[in-house]
Amino acid sequence: MYISSGELAKQFKVSIRTIRYYDQIGLVRPSKISENGKRFYSAEDCLILEKVILLKSLALPLEEIKRIIKDQSTETILTAHRSYLEQQLDNTQKSIAHTTSLLHILKLEGTINWEDLISLIVPPKENRTWSSFFSMEEQEKLHESLPKLEEDSISTKKWINLIKRIEICIQENISPGSEQAKLILEDIEILSEETFQGDQNLMTKFWEVRRSHESSRDLNLYPINKEIIYFIEKAYAIIQGQ
Repeated sequence: MYISSGELAKQFKVSIRTIRYYDQIGLVRPSKISENGKRFYSAEDCLILEKVILLKSLALPLEEIKRIIKDQSTETILTAHRSYLEQQLDNTQKSIAHTTSLLHILKLEGTINWEDLISLIVPPKENRTWSSFFSMEEQEKLHESLPKLEEDSISTKKWINLIKRIEICIQENISPGSEQAKLILEDIEILSEETFQGDQNLMTKFWEVRRSHESSRDLNLYPINKEIIYFIEKAYAIIQGQ
């Protein structure tokens, strides 16, 4: 059973010009040509075109596609396509993570600072690494427990909401010695306990990093506004002085 060039193009959603070009370069040739020059394609020809379309989705040049179809098995073709899909999935997941980070930054700041965003996604090459600040064991603990902007987790939302509450206090000129500030500090202690699991030494070391705008950037961490850091430290100083 044969189908015409037009039917082949319609079935595989390609143009007649493409079908003719593939015939011209010997990539997908018709099995039958009538006396008036009309071309007809067999089921085997259709399978070859399917392979071409699949391999074209991998952004391979036509000459390479021609060689693969001639020399490689269907299993090899499918394996190559699977690898391509896995790479696409990985790229998609990274894009989702970056978009989630963008949404969290937007919630925190109400606007987008593109310099911060670029440094978050593509950190400078010469930045210090985590090993500059923490041991391997500490790095593993932090990697497991720290809230991440690229994740839409409950922990991340808790810390974002906490920062927003501090921002509201600053905007409304609420004193670091107020009852609201005391409640915020209690929530910081609760979240810190969840995050650092009682490791006071690690919590102190991490806070020293977060107090520094430059160190936060070096570790590709969202930089905390200096006014927020000042509010927290002032509130702790007031409580400790009481």
